[in-house]
Amino acid sequence: MANMREIRTRMKSIGDTMKITNAMYLMSSSRLKKARKQLDATAPYFELVQATLIDIMDHTSTLSHAFVDKRKRKEKRIKGYLIMTADRGLAGAYNHNIIKMAEEQIGNDPDARLFVMGHMGHAYFGRRNEKQMDDDFLYTTQDPTIYRARRIAEEMIDLFVKEEIDEFYVIYTKMISSIASEPRIVRVLPLDRKNSLLVRHKKSTRTTEFLPSVEDVLDRLVPNYVKGVVYGAMVEAFSSELNARMIAMEGASKSASEMIQKLGLLYNRARQTAITQEITEISSGAKSLRKER
Repeated sequence: MANMREIRTRMKSIGDTMKITNAMYLMSSSRLKKARKQLDATAPYFELVQATLIDIMDHTSTLSHAFVDKRKRKEKRIKGYLIMTADRGLAGAYNHNIIKMAEEQIGNDPDARLFVMGHMGHAYFGRRNEKQMDDDFLYTTQDPTIYRARRIAEEMIDLFVKEEIDEFYVIYTKMISSIASEPRIVRVLPLDRKNSLLVRHKKSTRTTEFLPSVEDVLDRLVPNYVKGVVYGAMVEAFSSELNARMIAMEGASKSASEMIQKLGLLYNRARQTAITQEITEISSGAKSLRKER
């Protein structure tokens, strides 16, 4: 059995760790509320943009535009993946799950181009897919902003229009509830009525006119649509990361509390053993003195 000093030292160390995990839990909780509030504030605008795109796809089945170009003439389609990971660990299986989905999607495609957000993803894909990853794409998923989403969307659209990328996907983690999240992949470009982001249950039957033309409307709407998808994915990814870290820190704090309780019992036993030993030694010494007299 460890002595009392060793047990006290260990209890103090675990107590200090528990203070850190509790602080990280509270910080993650506060930042999560802020991120969700930002998304709720901008969601109506991007939902309206998406609804307008749905109307365009419903009423212009023969539309010819760069953003809906399937590029069937090309034998090999180059796919670009925007992968959102965390900058830090201590978030359970968050980074593992998103990296696993990305690996499954990329497969053995040597032409796939990777645009990775977050230090954890950069560290992983930098070792495994160095030639495919864009080293100049240095963005973080921490504290997402509309400005950062616009910069990313502009880069992706520019590559798509130049036909350096034929399909653009976003891989992120969606927060389902306060205790569950799951990695997802959505195709952003080219636009497709079958795309899950542009699907609604009932097709519109109203007559819609777009001025000055459908093409001009798309030129203005699609960049905002892509920006909205990227921003929404960034907020969802950041929220999922914070939520995963909250769950991990809550579990760590609970385990630390249980360990301190067990160590407290060991400490009391060690203390009782030391007291009993001292009493025994005193009694033995007293008997020896009586015998000498």
